[in-house]
Amino acid sequence: MTGRTRRSFLRCSAWLGTLGSGAVGVEPTGRFAPRFLPFAHADAPASRKKGDRMAYGLVTYLWGQHWTLEQLIANCDKANVLGVELRTTHKHGVEPNLDRAARADVAKRFADSRVKLVGLGGNERLDHPDAASLRKAVEEVKRFLQLSHDVGGSGVKVKPDRFHADVPREKTIEQIGTTLNALGAAARDLGQQVRLEVHGQCAELPTIRAILDIANHDHVAICWNSNAQDLQGEGLRRNFELVSHRFGATCHVRELDSPDYPYEELIGLLVGMDYQGWVMLEASGSPADPVAALAAQGALFQKMVRAAQG
Repeated sequence: MTGRTRRSFLRCSAWLGTLGSGAVGVEPTGRFAPRFLPFAHADAPASRKKGDRMAYGLVTYLWGQHWTLEQLIANCDKANVLGVELRTTHKHGVEPNLDRAARADVAKRFADSRVKLVGLGGNERLDHPDAASLRKAVEEVKRFLQLSHDVGGSGVKVKPDRFHADVPREKTIEQIGTTLNALGAAARDLGQQVRLEVHGQCAELPTIRAILDIANHDHVAICWNSNAQDLQGEGLRRNFELVSHRFGATCHVRELDSPDYPYEELIGLLVGMDYQGWVMLEASGSPADPVAALAAQGALFQKMVRAAQG
């Protein structure tokens, strides 16, 4: 580590220490608090099977990126896909620059529909070796946490994200974990969840596990992302088991009929652990009829769940 890099890292560490030291008075609610989940526990039948409390939703990645908020809610309702994660910069326009009235309007639109706003998909990275860049990223995540709270969401997605040639890997892992703990404290105050997407150069699951061993705040969880790295080493099951104890309210998948990933096995693992969150489509491509395509994926999800339940 160069002298300048070391000084920058020390400044990051000192700043993160002050960020995470504030007193908080809100009782932790846990990764599976009812507000984070598709179904309240009291609503589920006593005779339910494992997997009955999972639900299917949409991330406005490519499918949905050009829909207004009104179109998005209507199209998800039509497709019977009743949860959505709003990716930042897309046409829905749900961004931190919304004023109080606009935020109330967003919340009302979802409250008046069958579609649940699961959360917001931010684009901030937590790997910055420069203290100023890291501080800026953290402040932006905090703005999104406040926005999610105000519009009726329950959490914000963040990225780990990459390693840097002049910074030891363990220092980057420590920084990401420490930053997540500080953000977890801010999320707790707002009744939100910080969702660490398995992404970028940090997407190997042993790396994510190392981050989670540091990031032990109750309002920090991971968002499984269905990457090729999931299949490395000892395979999907072993990698899944490394981190499944820290799953949060969201799990990202691509098209479930894709030959590039063993989705039947993944759904089986989710059913086996009785996952109670949202399995959310983050699809590529541009189907001719995205509403019909979304409905078909939702139906396929239900079919896979039933098969896994036996």
